[in-house]
Amino acid sequence: MLTGKHIIVTAGPTHEPIDPVRYIANRSSGKQGFAIAGALAALGARVTLIAGPVTLSTPPGVDRIDVETALEMSTAVDAALPADAAVMVAAVADWRVAPSPQKIKKGANGPPILHLVENPDILAALARNPRRPRLVVGFAAETEHVVDHARAKLARKGADWIVANDVSGDVMGGDANTVHIVSTDGVESWDKLPKGDVATRLAGRIAAALD
Repeated sequence: MLTGKHIIVTAGPTHEPIDPVRYIANRSSGKQGFAIAGALAALGARVTLIAGPVTLSTPPGVDRIDVETALEMSTAVDAALPADAAVMVAAVADWRVAPSPQKIKKGANGPPILHLVENPDILAALARNPRRPRLVVGFAAETEHVVDHARAKLARKGADWIVANDVSGDVMGGDANTVHIVSTDGVESWDKLPKGDVATRLAGRIAAALD
């Protein structure tokens, strides 16, 4: 059980404004992250769910903080510390632009040039934080070489586990997931499961790690 433990979960996409009507985003629905937050709360954890723009109901027993951009999510994660564990499920946009205060109009000179700026690496920053949770879990949504990319991300980010999944099909927005838990101990591959079952199983694994 996770009674007395505080766990941070991030979920959903981030939206990075281009102008008042357009933004950079991705296809993340937030379903897996919300399911994980609910499963952790069901085991007794105090869960802080930091959610990007999604249309999902807050799981029972979960404290929710809504954000829009990667910068807002980074600030919210830092403000939620200290925590015993963090499960970083959100598909954070890698880049942002300096948004225009007015809608960008079509012009005779073709499409506008967007100057991209790299967003903060929330997972890596958390892993280096002096108030680092005891267990830091990252997610890797990949379209090829899933486990190899996850191993590289594990080393690069400084996380304890990377939960990797292949999103080349209908995983983003769908209701099922096939995941691989990558750690320095090796790779644990799970069969395809409903996202709720993935969440329950992962929550149990987190509880065992924190026990």
